[in-house]
Amino acid sequence: MAANWFSAPAPVARRVRAFFAPVNRTAQTPVVFDAAEQCGFNLDAPPAPWISLGWIQEFTRKPSSKSSTLLTGIPAMAVAQVRETLEAQVSFQFLSWTKLTMALATGSQHMNLLAAASGAHATAAIPPLSGSTATSIALAATDAVKFTVGSLIAVDEDYTGQTGFVGAPVAGAYVRKSIADVDYIRRVTFNVAMVSQVTSTGITLAEPLPGGAPATTARLQAVTGFVDREGGGFYQEWSALFVMEGSQGERIFFYYPRLQAMSGAEESVVPLDGKHKGGLGRVLLNGHFLALPVTDPLDGERVLCYRSFLPAARSLV
Repeated sequence: MAANWFSAPAPVARRVRAFFAPVNRTAQTPVVFDAAEQCGFNLDAPPAPWISLGWIQEFTRKPSSKSSTLLTGIPAMAVAQVRETLEAQVSFQFLSWTKLTMALATGSQHMNLLAAASGAHATAAIPPLSGSTATSIALAATDAVKFTVGSLIAVDEDYTGQTGFVGAPVAGAYVRKSIADVDYIRRVTFNVAMVSQVTSTGITLAEPLPGGAPATTARLQAVTGFVDREGGGFYQEWSALFVMEGSQGERIFFYYPRLQAMSGAEESVVPLDGKHKGGLGRVLLNGHFLALPVTDPLDGERVLCYRSFLPAARSLV
């Protein structure tokens, strides 16, 4: 019996899955995606530190690099091409509003709204007790009762006047001049989670803190929501991975080691009936990104994006 080989047609995919991971801003080190080793990962459980942001739509890649020709002779003749500029852009819409999707769709700092005690002053930060983990924060009984199921918390260190990138494990801002706000790092931290259970000995979180178990010097505060601002000098920068999964099991990967948000906050309202304006509409976050180059250690080439293809089983190549 002849082997069941087939010539693969163009992939048929539904939508695009988006995964992001934080760039080490201080060391300018992106998160590496090696398609040779990681191309078969479970899309519903991505390998750390990749964070799934679910489906996106209107995914558009725009290569903007320019080439020029080397001319020689009289009359001049083209003998070779060279890269004159290296640039690429990515645009899409997020289908959900979360802290991370809002931050990614914003060109500057994305901040936590710390619960206020009086006026503009936030409630006092609470120290976690020893034995705390990424999903369980040990607290004194008098502190635990201050939280309720469904409330949000931010966990990070006090701001002590330092400059440079701040926030763990993701840099949430760049401080150029020392400011007078002990809670500033918790205002910009991505170390945020929702409370799923409250007991007399502490709180349990619905998902692990991105930064893992709290440091002994960390403090936590209640969060009521999120805010971003138009303007500012800080740019969000993340590693990004976009995945198209074909109907035969094939996969297309677009890996951008460094993406920076290149525009301010922008939304689109899509009518739920698909055509009529003025009625109910779904508010979607628009993301526009500029790809920044990295040096490939294999051969020293400067690269903006890697496109990888995982063929379907038993398809001809």
